[in-house]
Amino acid sequence: MKPELLAPAGSYEKAKIAFLYGADAVYAGTSSLSLRTRADMQSDDLEKTIKYAHEIGKKVYVTLNIFAWDEKYEEIIEMAKKLNVLKPDGIIAADGGVIETLKEYAPDIPINVSTQANIVSLQDCKFWQKNGAKRMILARELNKKQLKYIMENKPKDMEIEIFIHGAICFAFSGRCFLSDFLSCRSANLGDCAQSCRWSYNLYAEEANNPGELMPIETSEYGTSIFSSKDLCLIKELPEIIEMGVDSLKIEGRLKTEYYLASVINVYRHAIDEYIENPQSYDYTKYLKELEKVKTRSLTTFYFNDRNNKDTQEYAGRQYNDNYEFGAKVIEYNDEKSILEIKNKLKVGDELELLVPEKLEPILFRIEELWDYETEEEIESISPGVKGQRVKIKLPIKCEKDFIIRRKK
Repeated sequence: MKPELLAPAGSYEKAKIAFLYGADAVYAGTSSLSLRTRADMQSDDLEKTIKYAHEIGKKVYVTLNIFAWDEKYEEIIEMAKKLNVLKPDGIIAADGGVIETLKEYAPDIPINVSTQANIVSLQDCKFWQKNGAKRMILARELNKKQLKYIMENKPKDMEIEIFIHGAICFAFSGRCFLSDFLSCRSANLGDCAQSCRWSYNLYAEEANNPGELMPIETSEYGTSIFSSKDLCLIKELPEIIEMGVDSLKIEGRLKTEYYLASVINVYRHAIDEYIENPQSYDYTKYLKELEKVKTRSLTTFYFNDRNNKDTQEYAGRQYNDNYEFGAKVIEYNDEKSILEIKNKLKVGDELELLVPEKLEPILFRIEELWDYETEEEIESISPGVKGQRVKIKLPIKCEKDFIIRRKK
């Protein structure tokens, strides 16, 4: 069975990118009722996303996975009623009260239990199924032995979804109060400040001299004692597919279109090629592409070994040394295509064009640049305003929204 490839969609435009590069489904939420309040997905965009997905034979799951105070339920009820009309393919929720509300006001929409609900056992899965849920999104902390046990013993009509790539929360299944404590922004209400990613200065206090703090030497940026590496299960993908997991999920509703295109494209090819020819699966060629877009080191977390200590990103990295988002294709023309630029471009730059049907990008160099409005030949261009454009000759015929990577 080929698993569903499920990708994040922080906006309608990102949903289109996700589908273009091979996602079978996306998950999206409204700004106030999901765990990504800074995602740019308002109700009208959500409606457009669902309509567009269904027109092209794809799916959308809507997240209502906050842990809600009582004052939120009026809004939740109204959203549930709306979703029952819009007909997404499922609603992702974790709060028992929210789930009961969905069963009453959106009875026609399947319920997917969020990873925030900390599902770590078969018994937990059965509990939620008895209470009306169709799909279980398992906690990231499970290892493959535990996952295999669930897959071999679950009811046949129960769907299982797991994360295979993306950021890992410092706290168990994302149930964190660090952000709320330090900045009054609750992760459980979708407003996480990512305090675990901050750099901290550490001090030691000698017991006989209370109050005298001695700084512990770190790098010039402090030390990121809580920051996790990013999950990557590209090597383990064959094992996961053979277990029969229904849906493989990529994290990142706040990530760029470039990140989504790159990661989705890799996993799309990896899944398809393994299904077609299992014996020839070579994870290294996929990892090579993922390395180009990562902003932190990668880890398998607890999947292979619950004693794995290689999970922390002490350097606090948030960038890639070698590559960055170059541009997005707005309109293709034989001689002068229109790009929306995302970083500085200049004549001589090495670019990589990400093509949905191809794993390896098409390499080319900028020979000429033209001003978008005047068509005057220019040497370079830097982002000055949102949506700034430039004209360039592309090496192949492209579709709108093709993504271009720039080598630094």
